[in-house]
Amino acid sequence: MPSEIREVGAACLSDMVARAADMMEPVIVRGVASNLPVVKASSEGDGKLLEYLLTFARPAEVSILHASEEVQGKFGYTPDLSAFNFKRIKAQFPDFIHALQTSNFPPGAVAIQGVQTDSAAPGFSEANALSFLPDGGEFRMWLGTRAEVAIHCDPAPNVAYIAAGERRFTLFAPEEIGNLYLGPFDPVPSGTQISLVDPLAPDLVRFPRFVDALERSQSADLHAGDAIFIPTGWFHHVQALAPINLLINYWWRSGNEGPSPWDALMHGFMTLRALAPAERRAWRAMFNHYIFEDDGDPGEHIPAGRRGILGQPTPQMFDAMRQAVLRGLSGARP
Repeated sequence: MPSEIREVGAACLSDMVARAADMMEPVIVRGVASNLPVVKASSEGDGKLLEYLLTFARPAEVSILHASEEVQGKFGYTPDLSAFNFKRIKAQFPDFIHALQTSNFPPGAVAIQGVQTDSAAPGFSEANALSFLPDGGEFRMWLGTRAEVAIHCDPAPNVAYIAAGERRFTLFAPEEIGNLYLGPFDPVPSGTQISLVDPLAPDLVRFPRFVDALERSQSADLHAGDAIFIPTGWFHHVQALAPINLLINYWWRSGNEGPSPWDALMHGFMTLRALAPAERRAWRAMFNHYIFEDDGDPGEHIPAGRRGILGQPTPQMFDAMRQAVLRGLSGARP
């Protein structure tokens, strides 16, 4: 069974956010967002929450996910993976809020996921930001009825707080990737791969290794005002448990501000995956040595002034590498 996600105080969370690139574990903080206006509004009921959101809402187009009652709020794929098990409905943000006020939806679950607050609700972020978050990120809004977000991971550190309702988070370490049975890269329901396992009712005949991931997972129920820090690459399953739920999250890049490691993964699919076993063995050793530094600093034995990209790469070196990669891609065959 899952263990409890570790609880820390606000000061500890602030320090972890500052060192996000080095953090290897998730934490939760109770009540850290309790004094924000949106949380105070939600404490007076769903009606007050939705009225508060309407004071910021602008006619930005949003994509509403609607899943029928049979799906039970589990947004994902049909059993044969040929399609999604939900529909997307385009609407303006204020209209979605009005529909939540009047329950004017077909039976089932509805949600908007990852909507940028600056475009849909200008001014909301400034009024409802946690003070210790770093610059350069973006606030996003996850609003809807009872539903589930399938197991997935984010390629950036994440701080999220519960603005209304209740959510249950179940987290899996990055090393569990082989036990989570991830689905296809394309198409994906909402920007990233999802696990094909239903963690609430896992098919252990089809997905036998999932039991190992579940035994090592961490879980916690978060209520309005509580926050969670999820390090880069941690997989998480999220259940929205109340009739109306609102989560605000903040992603940002930490460390190297160059190309995303995700780009390297995509390049790896093109260049490494189809190699013969002997070549894959050689390149695995190369990456482990030079990129993941399993043997220590790969340039330690070279004089400091002659280490080049094995030392502290200059902007000129990065530009030369980028140009070399682009030249290689331009001549690559599909």
